Amino acid sequence: MDWITGIQRALDYIESHIEDDLDYDRIARESLSSPFHFQRIFSILCGYTLGEYIRNRRLSIAGAKLAAGKEKVIDIALRYGYDSPDSFAKAFQKFHGVTPSEARKGGARLKSFSPLFIKVTLEGGNIMNYRIEEKPAMLLTGFKRRFTGDPCDKGDQDHTFASETRVEQYVLEGMSREHETIYTVMTGFTPEGYDFYFAYQLPHWALKDFDQCLGEFAKRYEHLSIPAGTYLVCETERCKFPMGLVDDLRRQAVAQWLPSSGYMLREAPEIGVIHWPFEDGNEAVNNSHYCEIWLPIVKKD
Repeated sequence: MDWITGIQRALDYIESHIEDDLDYDRIARESLSSPFHFQRIFSILCGYTLGEYIRNRRLSIAGAKLAAGKEKVIDIALRYGYDSPDSFAKAFQKFHGVTPSEARKGGARLKSFSPLFIKVTLEGGNIMNYRIEEKPAMLLTGFKRRFTGDPCDKGDQDHTFASETRVEQYVLEGMSREHETIYTVMTGFTPEGYDFYFAYQLPHWALKDFDQCLGEFAKRYEHLSIPAGTYLVCETERCKFPMGLVDDLRRQAVAQWLPSSGYMLREAPEIGVIHWPFEDGNEAVNNSHYCEIWLPIVKKD
């Protein structure tokens, strides 16, 4: 079974069991892939985490049921996975912009979220520079924030995070004595979100005295042990602001390279590397910034 057929089988299973207590591992088995691989592929390709997709489909159907005016709010809330009318009302209003009671009265403006389906189109023909590398184990030091949604649809989350944590960044930059390379780490993936880190690779002397030098401030950081492994490494083009190119590059790698590569994503952190040479007024330097993404992969059985 190819990956297109697998994802469509999973989508069909979700739709036919939308009122049931859906198990994410069971959904992944429909695609004949591991839960981690399926959920990462699903979110990158579809633009939603698996949890977001299921929730949006249920709230869309619940809105239509309420508008029909034949069922009680509590009955619909329980049917679509909400333990109480209050939790249902909060989610319903966030999605539709009106309360369940307003929807039931009729005439309310509701949102429809249609089911996904795989449509095969002729795509590709693009050049993507990549390499497969065996990376050694790494120890990074960074600070995190829990993000909701998918990394490809994170909007202003990481931009706000970067703006609000300048002090934490400058401290690590100074301790690393590295001013041109910044790491990002995405890990802790669940159907609802993931942990996002800004991180640096500190020298031995800085790690040895880390807690002593920073005191209470050290509690803002974590030391991340990145295991050795195989990575698909892709690079953006060189330009002034390459960060905006990363999401499209990730989708291209997963949609066009991965299906025919003989590899699948493995359960490990996804690494980003921002290469930011000093700006000295020289346009050649300003246009030499680029980003790498390191996607953890493993050979298919």
